[in-house]
Parts: sequence; C-alpha cells; structure tokens
Amino acid sequence: MSVSERQYQGILQVIECLSSGLDGREIRELAGVELLKLLRADYFASFIWTPDARRFAGHVFINMDPQNLERYSSYYQFHNPLSAKAQKFRRAVRVNEVLPQRELMRTEFYNDFLARDGLHYGLNLYVHDGDVNIADMRIWRSRRRENFDDSDLQMLDMIKPHFRNAMRNALRLHENSEHRVSSGAEMIESDRLSIERIRLAHGLTAREAQIALEIAYGKTDREIAATMGVAFSTIRTHINHLYEKLAVRNRAALVHLICA
Repeated sequence: MSVSERQYQGILQVIECLSSGLDGREIRELAGVELLKLLRADYFASFIWTPDARRFAGHVFINMDPQNLERYSSYYQFHNPLSAKAQKFRRAVRVNEVLPQRELMRTEFYNDFLARDGLHYGLNLYVHDGDVNIADMRIWRSRRRENFDDSDLQMLDMIKPHFRNAMRNALRLHENSEHRVSSGAEMIESDRLSIERIRLAHGLTAREAQIALEIAYGKTDREIAATMGVAFSTIRTHINHLYEKLAVRNRAALVHLICA
C-alpha cells in the first residue's frame, strides 16, 4: 500500500496514542481524535465487550449525543444488524460489506439511532485476544461525504495490532489493579484519607487533590467533570498535570501512590 506523507504521519500519531501507557478509556479517546483526522471522518465510538453481561459497555465517543449513546446501550445494541457480522471479518470492514447502504437505511437501527447524529457511512474494527472480542473502533462519516475506500481499510488494518496490544495490556492492568483499588477504597474509609491529607502529602493544589481522590473512588473523567462543575477538557488538563507532578503514567499507579 502506498500512503501519502499526511497519512503516514497520521498513522504514526494514532500509534503513539495507543502506545501512551494510559488506561483503556484514555487510549481510545486520544486515538479516536487522531483517527477522525486520518480517515477524514466525523464520528467515533468505541466499546468494550463484557462477556459475562453479554453486552457492549465502557463506551467512548466523539461528536455523538450522549443521550443517543445511552439509547444504544439500553436498546439498540440488542437491535444492531451490523456488530455480530462485522466481528467475524477479523479485519477492518466497511459497514456496507455487512449490509448494503440501501438496506441499512431501511432499518430501525439507522433511522432511529444512526441518523439522529448524522452517521451514514461506517467503518468498523473489532480486535480479539485469542477468540475473545475485547474492544472495537466504530468510525463514521456523514452523508455529505463519500464512503470509505480500500485505502481507509488498509490504514485501519495497519493500526489494528497496536490497538489490540494496547487494549489487551490496559484490560490486564485493570484486572490486576482492581484488588489494589478496592484495598485503596478501604484505606480511604478506614484512614479517613481526605483532600487536605492528599494535598499535604504530595504537594498538590486543593483542586488536584480533589481530582486525585475522585480517581481513587473510580470515577471517570466525565463523572469528575460533572461532580466539580467544570469542562471535561479542564479535568483532562488537571489529570495530565497530576501525572507529571506525581511521576505516574496512569490511574492505577496514581491510586496506588496516594493510598500507599
């Protein structure tokens, strides 16, 4: 495959995001932003398959209505004519390889879910750890654009092994840190770990200490932003500063440090 300089740099930027050592949510958010640029797309969503519950969860999204995503989580993922078939390809796949566009546009899934946000042409990638689906990327263009072509598929397939390895490592880190986080929560309760104590112990501002405590309780960036009444981007900036100050690379390390 021949790629332009722009595409080559874009692929490297996505791979850099996937190699950042962040948690699974942050990895997908950062990579999603770069994928939209690389593929000249408009919308991005990513889910993690939970085999015990047999449902997609842990969604990350860009340029989509959160309420519409909640409708997907509660109803449309169970009435989705695409996902089960797209997973079988084990490669990047255009939605229209699964279902022709005209047929897709006649479905409830399209008219009452996709079209609400303007999603029209789709490109999906599901990655597996062995035979287990662990995460996906769902990239969409609006109707005003052209459909994805073979070069788009090939670029996403180049990114696939990096995405698989990043998510496999992130999920294993999450599993290994669950016990530490649980123990940390008990320590927070028993030792009355407070914002002031965190601030003094680690030389943080009061706001940074509050964010660190919210992370210890397992809240997502969006939940922390809502709790503190600030923009999501502001919380992301504070968390990056926290990582630098505390010399940690991810949430699990941060929780371990402040609960030690």
